[in-house]
Parts: sequence; structure tokens; C-alpha cells
Amino acid sequence: MALAQHRGKLFIISGPSGAGKGTICKALLDRNDIEISVSMTTRSPREGEVHGVSYYFSTREEFEKTIAEGGFLEYADVFGNYYGTPKAMVVEKLEQGRDVILEIDVQGALNAKKVYPESVLIFILPPSLTELRARIEGRGTETADVINLRLSKALEEMSYMENYDYFVVNDNLEEAVVRTEAIMIAEHGRIVKDEIKAMLDKYKEEV
Repeated sequence: MALAQHRGKLFIISGPSGAGKGTICKALLDRNDIEISVSMTTRSPREGEVHGVSYYFSTREEFEKTIAEGGFLEYADVFGNYYGTPKAMVVEKLEQGRDVILEIDVQGALNAKKVYPESVLIFILPPSLTELRARIEGRGTETADVINLRLSKALEEMSYMENYDYFVVNDNLEEAVVRTEAIMIAEHGRIVKDEIKAMLDKYKEEV
């Protein structure tokens, strides 16, 4: 599926833990010629992690310099370590005509939308909270209190969904992936004045 016809598009995908957004993103990468955004962090690499693939690892000084220069689409300080999405690296891919996927939480998505308004926000929903609970319980790694906390957070995250452009209910994984791909294809047919002008100029050259 050739998605990138002119400038690439930034698709930002969010959803509560257990909704399946990571699995959907992996399927999209496997099935399409697209890029995934690599975050920058000040934490130390863990075993097996590769610079530029897992994360861009940086010093705190380098990270704060990039903040001061407005070089992030979004960033956050998490338990003493910075995490952020480098703007220049994403924009470079987009200008090459490549589509980019950014999987991130709601707050990060809304911040990125402010910095890059052309981004497309997609929210992944579970079919129900009952199903979401079952998925989290199925991991066998969370206590009842933690599960209840995750469900409360899920409801909080869903309250921001009105700020997104699309939603996809992940009841069946294959259907959810196909629906997300359909959104991506449709977005490349969206009327964008600058792109339409360039397209018309190209047609005029053929006359």
C-alpha cells in the first residue's frame, strides 16, 4: 500500500493500557512502508537496547538544550528521566514523503498536536471496560488494586477522546488494523490547499 504521495503524514496513536495500540502499531509497520518515531531519553540504555533504534540516548544537558530550542514535539519528565519526541527527526521523514507513526499517551499526543497541527490523532478503544479488565487480568502480572487503577485511568484517558480526529474499536485485531489503515489512506486524500496548488501547477505544466 503506497501511502506517501507527497509530504508524509504523522499519525499519533493513543489508547488505554490493554486496548492493543502497541499490537496495532506493530501490525501497521509489518504491513506498510511507514516509519515509527523513536523517542529520546536521558535514562541509561538497558541490556539489548540500541541507540537510534530503541531510543536516542542523550545526556540531561543535551536534552534540556533541545527543550530550550523548541526541538521536541512533546516531552515529559518521568521519575527523574526525560522522554521526548525529537521534532527534527520526524519532520525530516515527513519531508521525504514518509509516513510516521507515534505511539504515545494522551497528554503527549495533545502536546504534539499543538506543535504540529497537521498530525492525525487516532484513539484506540477496547470494546468494553469488561473486556479491558479481562485483558489486563490475563497478563497475570497486576494486583486487583493496580487493575482498578488502570481502569480508572482508562476512563480518564477516554474523556480526552473528543480532541482526537478518529477512533478505532479493537474488538477484532485484524479489523482494527484494517480500519486504521483505511484512516491513513483517507488522510492522503484530504484536501490540503498547499498540496492541491502544487498538484494543479504540475498538471498545468503538462498542458
